[in-house]
Amino acid sequence: MHDLRSDTVTRPTEAMREAMARAEVGDDVLGEDPTVNRLEAEAAALFAREAALFVPSGTMGNQVCLGALTRPGEEVIAEAEAHILVNEVGSVSRLWGCQVTPVRGTRGVLDADDVAAAVREPDIHHPRTAVLSVEDTHNYAGGTVVPLEALDALTAVARAHGLAVHLDGARLFNAAVALGEPVARLVRDVDLVSVCLSKGLGAPVGSLVVGDADRVAECRRLRKALGGGMRQAGVLAAAARLALSEGPAALAEDHRRARLLAEALGELPGASVDLPSVQTNLVFVTTTSPAPAAQDAFAERGVLGLALGPRRMRFVFHRDVGDDALEAAVDAARAIFG
Repeated sequence: MHDLRSDTVTRPTEAMREAMARAEVGDDVLGEDPTVNRLEAEAAALFAREAALFVPSGTMGNQVCLGALTRPGEEVIAEAEAHILVNEVGSVSRLWGCQVTPVRGTRGVLDADDVAAAVREPDIHHPRTAVLSVEDTHNYAGGTVVPLEALDALTAVARAHGLAVHLDGARLFNAAVALGEPVARLVRDVDLVSVCLSKGLGAPVGSLVVGDADRVAECRRLRKALGGGMRQAGVLAAAARLALSEGPAALAEDHRRARLLAEALGELPGASVDLPSVQTNLVFVTTTSPAPAAQDAFAERGVLGLALGPRRMRFVFHRDVGDDALEAAVDAARAIFG
């Protein structure tokens, strides 16, 4: 069975398992886990920022960032289908007492003028706009990348209006590979970024929050408040260190396979693909038949995809699937959509 439902299904490599078994550990809440400390120091250096924090999940990473950047009653601007708005159980309001104002982007990329127009004017009746949140890559737009010029324009408009900038970089390394830029360049002008290690990079658990030392220290307090203070977490950090150092090298192959599948799907009468949106490892396909039935038909042919609506499916390439999975998916698609 070729599992293309998500890049979260990756399993730790043998090298990761061995590193986990041999990990030097301590109490991380007390700052005494040497493997976690090494991971955080390596991440801070890689991103050219002052500090990093290891957290259990991407959702917690995003939420401690937003909690550190807001006060109750404030407002966060985000793209209309952003993960923090659609897939995090209303946590911005549940946890921090803030609201999210959606702004529609083009293939997930916000326009700086639209963001400027969404910033509230000072008024006793209005919430204060406090944060601009950007998602890169953007999941529901198809794994699309925020171009550098767009990112620079967005951070500039945020600064002009006194907003902090949060970057949901769950798949930021995919964006960096697609752009041919180091991740440090992508986060240069943002206040806090959350990066998943358990998606395409292949770690079994964990994300990183990266930024300046004071803000990351506040994120550490909020992590503890949310129950994310892990003890001998070096067992997990050992695998995360390998994901961070070795994982990015494989992402270009994931992108290549996704593009080939998208091109094959686009030739079939029962499916359509927005090819310009296929920029990284995700492929979204619109189906003429019900997507749940297509999902079942793919599974019968040994390929797991994910129905995300009545007429929409997603396929995701990752380090645990190769060209054989691509071939199986193309064959199945021709049988189902041809």
